[in-house]
Order: sequence, then C-alpha cells, then structure tokens
Amino acid sequence: MKERNTTSTLKRILVNCSSQAKEYGGCVAKKVPEVERDMCLKEFLALKNCMQNVCLTSVFCYIKNFSMSANASSSQLTVGLSGSGGLSHAYVQYPPLKCNLPGSRGLYYDDANKLLLSPTSDQVFSWKTVPFSPHVAATADYINEGPVLSIRYSLDAKSIAVHRSNQEIQFFQRETRETFTHMCKSESESILGFFWTDCPVCDLVVVKTSGLDLLTVSFTSKSVNLVETKKLSVNWYVYTHGSRLVLLASGMQCKTLTGFQLSSVGIVRLPRFEMVMAKSDANSKPVLAAEDVFIITVYGRIYCLQIDRVAMQLHSYRFYRDAVVQQGSLPMFSSKISVSVVDNVLLVHQVDARVSILYDIFEDSRAPISAPLPLLLRGLPQSHTGRPVNVGESLDRNSSNHELMFYGDDWTFLVPDLICDVASKSVWKIHLDLEVISSSSSEVPSNLEFLQRRKLEASKTKQLCLAITRAFILERRPVTMVAKAIDVLVSSYSHSVKTCSNLKETKVDEASASVGTNASNSSRSAKDESRVGVGDKSFNLSASDSDDQSREIDSRDLQKSGKENLLGAESSRGEVQSSSLHTQQLGLGNNQLNANNSERQDSQLTSPAISPDEMYSCVFVPVGEEIVGDPSYLVAIIVEFLRRVSKMICFQVLEPSKEVAMQLLESGHQNPQMRKLALDMLRQLSLHHDYVTLLVQDGCYLEALRYARKHKVTSVRPSLFLEAALASKDSQHLAAVLRFFSDFIAGFRNTPEYQDYFRILNEMNTGLAV
Repeated sequence: MKERNTTSTLKRILVNCSSQAKEYGGCVAKKVPEVERDMCLKEFLALKNCMQNVCLTSVFCYIKNFSMSANASSSQLTVGLSGSGGLSHAYVQYPPLKCNLPGSRGLYYDDANKLLLSPTSDQVFSWKTVPFSPHVAATADYINEGPVLSIRYSLDAKSIAVHRSNQEIQFFQRETRETFTHMCKSESESILGFFWTDCPVCDLVVVKTSGLDLLTVSFTSKSVNLVETKKLSVNWYVYTHGSRLVLLASGMQCKTLTGFQLSSVGIVRLPRFEMVMAKSDANSKPVLAAEDVFIITVYGRIYCLQIDRVAMQLHSYRFYRDAVVQQGSLPMFSSKISVSVVDNVLLVHQVDARVSILYDIFEDSRAPISAPLPLLLRGLPQSHTGRPVNVGESLDRNSSNHELMFYGDDWTFLVPDLICDVASKSVWKIHLDLEVISSSSSEVPSNLEFLQRRKLEASKTKQLCLAITRAFILERRPVTMVAKAIDVLVSSYSHSVKTCSNLKETKVDEASASVGTNASNSSRSAKDESRVGVGDKSFNLSASDSDDQSREIDSRDLQKSGKENLLGAESSRGEVQSSSLHTQQLGLGNNQLNANNSERQDSQLTSPAISPDEMYSCVFVPVGEEIVGDPSYLVAIIVEFLRRVSKMICFQVLEPSKEVAMQLLESGHQNPQMRKLALDMLRQLSLHHDYVTLLVQDGCYLEALRYARKHKVTSVRPSLFLEAALASKDSQHLAAVLRFFSDFIAGFRNTPEYQDYFRILNEMNTGLAV
C-alpha cells in the first residue's frame, strides 16, 4: 500500500511538472560537462516550486480526507473541522478593524501602547488594538502639519513624538497642545528612529547613525536633555517594546549586531554577535536588511529570527547573559517571509507560497506542528460567498468594499499577531484553531501537552482536553497509553497550582498608557526552566541555564526585585479561582464547545489545567455511563489516575513556606513524619533560627549546636541549650554545651549564665565522684 501511494504521488508530480522538468533537464544537458552549481538555478527553482505546490496539494487533500473520515467514524474524536467552516490551523475573523480616513498619510503601529496611528494634515487618529475589536472608536489628537516618518505616544499617554526628518523630532503635549522640537547637533549624523522607554535613566531613546542618545523630555521647560550617548556606527535598527530590546546593525553586510535591553531596572549591553549569511558565489556578499530580522518573545524567552535568502533558511538566535547563541534554522519555501506569535506559537508565513507553518518551540523543537496551510478568512456574510476564503483568494474589489488579498504585497505582519493591509487600511488579528490542530494529531499525550501550554482561550482549551481524554478512554486504548495522557494533565494541574497560574486574571488594558504588559510565568512544564531576567547591574538570574553556564534574557525579569513584570504576554496573578465545568457529556461528534460559557470563563481563567474534580465529573462519570460490560478497564484507568494524584499531593502541591511549616508542626504533634516534613521545609527555606530552636525543643541540642556552628546561627539564646542539656542529667553533655559557647561566643565565660551552669556542672561531677 505504501509503495502504491508513493508511486501515485511521484506520478502526479511528473505529470504536473513535466514542462519545468524538461527545462531543467535541457539546461543541465546543455552545460555538460562544464556544468557547475547554480548555473541552472532559475530552471531548478521553477521545478522546485512546481513540486512543492503539487506536494502541498497532496498534503491538503490528505488532511481533508483524514478529517472527513474522522467525521464519518464514531470512534474518532471530531472537534473543529465542521465548526471552522474550512481547513486551516490559523485564521483571521471578519470584519477587520478599518482605519481608512480621508486625508490619511499612512498607517503606523505603536507597539508600546498597542495603538494603530493614522496621521492627517493636522491630526493623528489612534485605535486601540488590545483588546482587539473591529468596532473600536478612533481618538483624535492635534499635531502640526508636516512630514511624518514615524509617530509614537509616550508611555504615560500625555505626549506625542513625531519623527519629522533625518534631523528633527517634534513633541506635542496632548492636553495643552504645547510643542517644541529636538534637532541633531551634528549634520553628519541622521536620526534613524526613536522609542519611548520606562528605563529609570531616560524617557526617550533616539537611534542615530552614530549610536544611541538617551534623553529626558520636559514639557515644563520645553526641553530635551542628553543623559548619555552610546557611540557606535549604525546602519539600521530593530526594536520591540515587549522585549525592551534594541538591535543595532553595523558593518558592510549589516550582519554585525549590537544589542541593548532598556528596562525599568536599568540598561544592559549584550555581547556583539554576527548573523550567519550564505554566499551565492565567491564575489557576492549579500546585505542584511532590517525587514529580514524579527525580535519575538516566546514562553518568556527572547529570540531573534533572521532571513537567509541564499540558503533559504530562517535562522534563530536566543539571547543569554553572556552570549547570543544560534539555536537552529527553519526551512524557507518563499523568498518573502514574515512571522507572527500567537499564544506562544510561532507562525512562519511563507508569503510567496501563500501558506503559514506553525512551530511550538517550547523545547527548542524545529519540527512543525501542522502542515503548511493558508490562513483562513472567517465570518464573511453568507450573501457574499458561501464558502471560506483561503489560499490567496481575493474578494471582488469591484463588487464589494470588503477588500482583502491574502498574502498580498500590501500586507504587513505586525509582531506579535496583527496583519495590516496597507492598501485597504484594514487590520486583522490572527487566531489559532486549536480544534483543527488537535484533530490533525494522533499522538494524544503530546497533543495534550501542546494544549495545556495554551493560555489565550483557557476555558475552551480545557473543554477540548476533556473531550480528547474522554474519547481516548472510550476507544479503549492501552492502559499505559492512557496513563501517559493522564500524567500530562496531572503534571499540568500540579504546576499550575504551584505557580498560581490558574488564578482569576486581573484584566489590564494593554493599550493604555501603563508601563508594558504583565509577564507570563505560567507556561512552564514540570521540568521548569530556571527563572532568568534582567537584574540591577547585570542580568538578575537565579540559576545557570546551559552547560556553558550562559544565562538567558527572560521576560520574567524584575520578579526578584519585587517590581512589576514587564515582558511576556500573559498574566498569572490574582485571586484563586475555583474553576467549575458543567457535568454534561461532551459528545464525540459535538463541535459546540459551549462558546458563551467559554467566553465568560476565559475572562477569569489563565490556565487550561484540569483539576481532579473536573476529571471526575467531566471524564470518569460520562465514560462510566457509556462503557458497558466489564468495568475493569475503567477501574484500571481510575487507579492510574489516583496513583498520580497521590504523588502530586505528596510532593508537588505544598509550596514550602514558614506558614505551611508552622501549620504542619501545630497539627502534627503526634505525627513524627509530619514534624520531620516541617523541619525539612524550614531548613530548605534557610530559616536557621526556627530550625535550631525546634531541634532543641525536640531534645536534639547537640545536632542543633553543630547546625548553628555550620550556618553561624547566633540568634538563639545559650540558655536554651544549657537548659536542655541540664534536663538530660548528663554532665558530659552539659560540659560540651558550655565548652561550645565558650569557644563560639566571645566573653561568654564572664557572664552570670556561664558561672551558674559551671557551678551546677561541678556539683554534678562531685556527686558522681562520691
């Protein structure tokens, strides 16, 4: 069967690509015997593109047939394809946010405030993009007439800065409409751009061809003051407010990068590094452009992605404290590439091929999680078209004002998850279809791991995981396989409890003038990477990240300093939310995941973790009602579940703290194991005084002395040890304690305490001698 499928695919390729194969073969034959590499490159690329299109069609048909067979089979979980209206792993929703205004002079994106900006001759209109709504109203502000190269609101939203020319930036105060201008002092340098910052040393960073200028802005005195200049040659730069990272390119090929991270704890300079660029021939030296470099944040880690058009690869780099390390490469099937990040999933848009490929790089995997498929347009009025729009189709611009050309030349992908159609002044938000993604995966444990890392639609994802688990059991898969799936869910719930990531989310308007967004500390696996970030004078890291002791720049900076978290995409703090689900059965063929309830719960949940109560009510109870005959299989599954839950309770749920330790001591008077657990917890937390005091109370005063000497505990009163030694009626122990404190505490021999117990020791020894 496998051979027939392979032959059929090969035959289809040969039939559809015969003309391209003939051109390529003719070129090679003509060049023999002096044929060299790339002399027939043009013909080869034409053949390659044709073969890729044929293969893509085969993949598309395969997945579609697989989905249809899944819908037809009662034993197969069918979630999503019929509900999606078409086949795609990612989609945009109609209608878009329309930013088309009369007299508009362009469309700009202010990523710090999450605003879309459209200046006219004397005004600038802004639209909030978080939360994304196509019906959001525009806000207008006054600006003077003049050219606009870029425009950004300040982080407190009180002022606006407009890049007017290579030498000038103009500032406007929104409330008073006061204005003043900042000019370059030297005509030999040009302003490349600027950005506002929450760095404590400056308000504004201006990027020039001669380096960085760190400035403070005062509307009271209508002045801009220079704080510091970082001198270096700059050809172009890339910056994202989410990472607080600016990369400056220099050199003939612009492949030498210098980075600075400017956060609320200070400025950190990254090591200079060079990007990899292949050469087409010995005399050719390709030049790297700013549009070939992307800064992204995934699972709190900051990456840089770089396009290498000669090698047709997308290289990735990960930032560490003392190094920038190349992590690997992703294949390119298009000369034009762009990227998005949706719920920590990387989307690589192969623009010329009009498809997008999804990657989950949680464990630095370079394997795609989906087949290459185009984005899907959903929600079009049925009167306009009866089917979904995809694979680069365009809507009829003459018959409708719903203008959209998928993957068109006018598309600009705004990291992380927006698309701007410059021609129609429309903005779209990218969404993942987790139902379609999960239905195309046959590996249930890995599929559940992927779903448990998703946070944007936590309630809907939770119900999807419950449906998958229930179907997996109803199919009577081997107990060992089901146990692996349960392991994933139990580990995820345990981790969410430890990190409080299943808490009620405090909604923050990310488009407001506050300082950035909240950090995500809820996307870690049971393995849990070391928490890393930016520190006071250098990167504030708690543990080494790799074998070479390099430490990573992480979006969870400032957690140790107690300040607000700056980077990342999700919040994981708030009040504890006890999530409850309906006990209704989730039918195998039911794609309705109770959208209304999901939307209400999504406003509260930040984690799709499933509690033991939910496993009971939404999995075991419905499965028990459907399974007929011998119940031993379900009993075996429940036993495996209870075994894993018991381990979670014993080793993972109780987070060590002094309060927990004291409660264990209070309730464990007659339980030595509980008391030992409390002592171990105090020692783990380095609460030396409490640990030593409890040891003495337990009569282990000699062990307490050794511990006190090792950890230099000087806060415990000597009388506590002396009283315990006296109570033992052992003169040798009392002598040992006296000798210890005589050596350990200077001047102890001159205290009344020493004199009293020394006299008692002599009396004890005299009594023994008699």
